[in-house]
Amino acid sequence: MKQEITTNHTTVLEDTKLDRHIKPAHLLPSPKSRLDSMEEKPHPLSDPDIPYRDLTSAETKRASIEKLIDKLDVKHNLRYQRTVDDTYCNVYAYDFCYFARVYLPTVWWTAESLEKVLAGEEVIPVFDQTVARIYSSAIHDWLSEWGPSFGWKQLTDLDEIQRKVNEEGGVGIICAKRKIKGLSGHIAPIVPETAAKKAYRENGVVIYPLQSQAGKLNYNYFAKARKDWWNHERYSSHVFFYHD
Repeated sequence: MKQEITTNHTTVLEDTKLDRHIKPAHLLPSPKSRLDSMEEKPHPLSDPDIPYRDLTSAETKRASIEKLIDKLDVKHNLRYQRTVDDTYCNVYAYDFCYFARVYLPTVWWTAESLEKVLAGEEVIPVFDQTVARIYSSAIHDWLSEWGPSFGWKQLTDLDEIQRKVNEEGGVGIICAKRKIKGLSGHIAPIVPETAAKKAYRENGVVIYPLQSQAGKLNYNYFAKARKDWWNHERYSSHVFFYHD
């Protein structure tokens, strides 16, 4: 059974003391955390030839994101394939953001560790001791609570997010929380359009942004295929975030 960490620590984002002390929780890459392996999913990928987002310019950001999506190849690589018991949207979103050089958690501090981190203590991320897995429903809450501390900005207009992702080479995220506690929500990056892959527009306005996901079905790119999945009745809430 999944044990999902929650983000129930009361936080005021404007409190600079809290923001100053908070830090990301990353495990070390493991030799077994590879695209051709189902093991060590909480760890960053250790494949040496995965490209990072090139932050030199908007053009290099866009081009390197396209290369990253091609390399991660969520549709085919073993790491992201569903099993009888689980799907891995959160693993793919973490990997995508990790190599895009923005922070999105796949593990997060336990309540006890978080208190120490906020107090300025040095805490080493150790799986199932100081950090625990965080799944998509909890990431929904994490984005609202901690996302701004790591550069995430909440937006409401998908057309604006797609435009910013296209023009700036940034990273967008859609995350939805399940109504039933303990069941999986969903998370998908919004990605720059390419010559061949486009968002779905009506009257020139983006209705379904261009996305990339792992889940019951894996897509390197999709827009209209799942339409407005975030509005499905299984979800209690959804959020849109952007990181430049």
